[in-house]
Amino acid sequence: MYDEEYLDEFDAPLSLIGSQLPDFELEVYHEGEIKKVNLKNYEGKWLILFFYPADFTFVCPTELKEMAKLYPEFQKAGAEVVSVSTDTVYVHKAWHDHSEAVKGITFPMAADPTGLLCSSLDTYIDEEGVSLRASFVVDPDGIIKAYEVHDNSIGRNANELLRKLQAAQFVREHGSEVCPANWKPGKDTLKPDVDLVGKI
Repeated sequence: MYDEEYLDEFDAPLSLIGSQLPDFELEVYHEGEIKKVNLKNYEGKWLILFFYPADFTFVCPTELKEMAKLYPEFQKAGAEVVSVSTDTVYVHKAWHDHSEAVKGITFPMAADPTGLLCSSLDTYIDEEGVSLRASFVVDPDGIIKAYEVHDNSIGRNANELLRKLQAAQFVREHGSEVCPANWKPGKDTLKPDVDLVGKI
């Protein structure tokens, strides 16, 4: 048991699950052009926000290359992918032009140089001015259904992110069913007893 003094000092983050995605306009580098997009524009479809610390680093290109490879699968599932870092769009362009791993990216690469979007989703590292590695699955109503946050030394798994998206979509379409561990499309789901709903 923790004492009350410890609990008073411990600043536990609040869960973002069920929260509305904040309304932000961002510059993006996309399809060879610099554009502005508003996150509200993605309402009506599923959205993956893929935060990473910085361009021209070591782990980030491995993650973004994997996301680029799976991007058609995310699109097939009816989702858009937007990567986000605190670099400017001009740094995104330079990285895209010069990195073999990043050249294959065809999804929008968003710039958050002020860190406002990162801060609003609690991924910003104030001392470093960069984001943690964080992934968000947002439903067509703009509601956050799943997210994960990693230390920046730990790379993510794009296949698992795709699986989470598919599970969230299934649950949205089949409200009386839930997805067990490692569920994938076509596998068995669970139908909780009505009396147990809310206690799962």
